[in-house]
Order: sequence, then structure tokens, then C-alpha cells
Amino acid sequence: MKAPVFCAVVVLAISGVTPSAAQTNAGSAESKIVALEKAWNQAYKFRDKKALGEILAPSIVLVDDDGRLQSRGVFLAGVNAATSSEEQQAEPESISVRIFGDNAIATGIFRKSGVRRGKLFVSRNRFVDTWINVNGSWVCVAAAAIPILP
Repeated sequence: MKAPVFCAVVVLAISGVTPSAAQTNAGSAESKIVALEKAWNQAYKFRDKKALGEILAPSIVLVDDDGRLQSRGVFLAGVNAATSSEEQQAEPESISVRIFGDNAIATGIFRKSGVRRGKLFVSRNRFVDTWINVNGSWVCVAAAAIPILP
């Protein structure tokens, strides 16, 4: 057994967590993050600022697909600012989650569509979201979206 693996097994044994229990906890956390990513898209679609406020940490750093930095307040204000003629939807195409204790990184691709300045648009973006577990609840503390060029 290699030293890092042995050390990890010793730490888990001392803490009373078996490797299979640790894997189950990680799998459960991955499922929760995937569900939260999908909930974020639905809340955005339906302009549910309350749901978004529960998902996004108060000090979140958002990097929009045009490179702008946004605070949580600016992002939430923008959700309501869009008129019905500028309806936008975001649909995930793929989501992958890696767990690092009480931290998680979600990556994937989402498709965004809607009307912008009177014209229909469809774009695909790659995203990276950073989540932390605070008192048993996962919140997103950083998010970035990068356009995938055709």
C-alpha cells in the first residue's frame, strides 16, 4: 500500500469512517450539487430570486460570459430587470462534480437561449462553479461561464 493511501485509510479508520462510507458521502454530495445546479437553472428561468438567494452565497463572485464581474446583488437585480421580451433560458447539457471535503467544483456545459436586443440567440457555455458546505447546506461561492465558440 502506498504511503498516501495508507495515511488516508488510517485517518478514515481513526475518524470511524470507512472508505465505502466516505465514497457514499461524496456520492451524496455530488448528487446534491447536481440538483442545486439544475435548481439554479430553473430558478433563473422562472426569475425566482428567493431560490437563487438560497443557492448563491452572499459574497459570491460571478464572472459572466462576457467577462463582467458581478456581485450577488447585481446578478439578482438583473434577473428581474429582463423583460418578458428578453426571456432567457439556461439548460444544462452536462454536469460533473468533484468533492474535496466541504468544497466542491462543478463543471459542465449549458445552453442559453432567448431574445437579446430584439434578436433570437442560442449560445453554449462551459461553466465552473465552486461550492462550499456551510453548516450542512451547500452554497455557491464562485461561478464563471465561458462561451464555446462555434
